[in-house]
Amino acid sequence: MNELNQNHLIFSSVPVMDRPLLDRLDPIARAGFDGLSLLPTDIWALEEQGMKAEELAQRIKDAGLRISEVDCIAAWLPKHLTLQTDDPLLQSLQQSHQADKVIEAAARVGARSVAVVEIFGITPSVDEGAEAFAALCDKAAAYDLKVHLEFAPFGGIPNLRAGHAIIDAAGRSNAGLTIDSWHLFRSHSRLADLAAIPAHQIHTVQINDADGEAWPDVFDETMNARLLPGQGSFDLTGLLQVLNSMGSTAPIEVEIFHANQKDMSLDDISSNWFSAIRQTIARAQKD
Repeated sequence: MNELNQNHLIFSSVPVMDRPLLDRLDPIARAGFDGLSLLPTDIWALEEQGMKAEELAQRIKDAGLRISEVDCIAAWLPKHLTLQTDDPLLQSLQQSHQADKVIEAAARVGARSVAVVEIFGITPSVDEGAEAFAALCDKAAAYDLKVHLEFAPFGGIPNLRAGHAIIDAAGRSNAGLTIDSWHLFRSHSRLADLAAIPAHQIHTVQINDADGEAWPDVFDETMNARLLPGQGSFDLTGLLQVLNSMGSTAPIEVEIFHANQKDMSLDDISSNWFSAIRQTIARAQKD
């Protein structure tokens, strides 16, 4: 496994979004993580309380952490902005998680990149998706930000091939993909297809595990039953070895959504995640 992947391990803030951001920092750093992702709402909430973005960035740096990414832009296709929905989550994302707002927040705190998802269930053509994604990339490039698209089997960009087709057609140097192991394997995407993608188009790798049999409701499963790396059925060794053989230097992020974490301390969550990912990387190096 290459050196960057071993030494730049990132904690995903999304599964613990209910915990105040500043309370996350010390537990994440104590566990051994090098950095963390932020939600745009993390930034906006502290700014509303009077904290300047520069101060927030310094607090994170003082904790010994870096900001890997801001997760996420959710309303980016033209149809996202005009869709009529009664779903409170989608309504919130539609109103707040738009490109300009998220990109500007990421720039203010000095993030490395911004994540982009499609969870409204809108399936764009390659041309439509590429045009909208290219526009995001152009906006982000003004702030020297990378942009990575995360495909998801419950969304309108359901698998690796669909996601790569869009970012490749966008033709922007800062365009790339998020490779989330849950989405990769639950969408039945192939490691051989991943291996064919240029390494520089992989911007972030998110690692988690799951049982062998998928739930009937894949969104329910992904939000409540992800397992620690090494506790499930995913071929994480194969995934990490493919990324290494490609020459990927993307940071590795741990992202575990599980119902049992609601009552766990941040110290325990962080420690469990870090121990599991280090063991998983060690197995991939050994095999």
